[in-house]
Amino acid sequence: MLGPVILAASRSDKMRRFVSAAPGTKQVVDRFIAGETVDQVIPIVEDAADKGLEVTLDVVGEDITTPAQAEAARDAYLELIERLKVLDLGPRAEMSVKLSMFGQALEGGHELALANVRPVVEAAAAIGTTVTLDAEDHTTLDSMFAIHEELRKDFPQTGCVIQSYLFRTEDDARRLAAAGSRVRIVKGAYKEPASVAYQDKAEIDKAYVRITRILMEGAGYPMIGSHDPRLIAIAQELGRQTGRKLDEYEFQMLYGIRSDEHVRLAAEGHRMRVYTAYGTDWYGYFMRRLAEKPANLLFFGRSVLTKG
Repeated sequence: MLGPVILAASRSDKMRRFVSAAPGTKQVVDRFIAGETVDQVIPIVEDAADKGLEVTLDVVGEDITTPAQAEAARDAYLELIERLKVLDLGPRAEMSVKLSMFGQALEGGHELALANVRPVVEAAAAIGTTVTLDAEDHTTLDSMFAIHEELRKDFPQTGCVIQSYLFRTEDDARRLAAAGSRVRIVKGAYKEPASVAYQDKAEIDKAYVRITRILMEGAGYPMIGSHDPRLIAIAQELGRQTGRKLDEYEFQMLYGIRSDEHVRLAAEGHRMRVYTAYGTDWYGYFMRRLAEKPANLLFFGRSVLTKG
């Protein structure tokens, strides 16, 4: 029941200041955020590669208010890609981007976001990797899917994310499950109204299974974004039922959560990708991680009380 409250707080400047100043915040943030700079995150990518893991890198930051900030976000990704190129890490690391960070919510935001994300996608392709467009709240999705379709004309490996808690997602999955597509399925981590999204966890999980089946039965490449052991086991079974080889789909989990499971799945022969966020504007990402799982909030509360 606290999830919606925390998601609402993720939009509050007052709560941002309070959480940022809390004594135990850094300890918990460090669990979910790999660092603040490229220099700090590159060793994590190298370590993941040594363990047989792949990563998707997210430069955190969503509260963009000017075109200059959107261009700075673009440049942060281009800097990251250049570092991956020098170290020959492109094949092990893709990028995840939120179009809000590229100016989607500004005036003329659709065109601005497309103009800013295109050079990132182009640079990623040049080093042998790709970009996945993260899903945000439901009001942004038509624009995101249109940008995804446009980018795939020149860069067909560009991926996108769909969210099982939205009523529209089964139709989106059927449309996207085509040859060459790359689609990540997640439950969803934004505060959405009952008019567009399931509110009950059991209904969200049932929808997740239905959508995973659609993706597995399709001709694209499913990316299973979940830490839930039951959903992971169901995805494995659906992969077997649909005749998929282990390299014809992958699992994705967040940095800092169930790290032993990352290694276990990779050891079984699965492709296992770790969603690794870094940067200084961590607040919105951090609050969604707290909202997703009560244990994360409990960990935060204990850290604050201990440090306090």
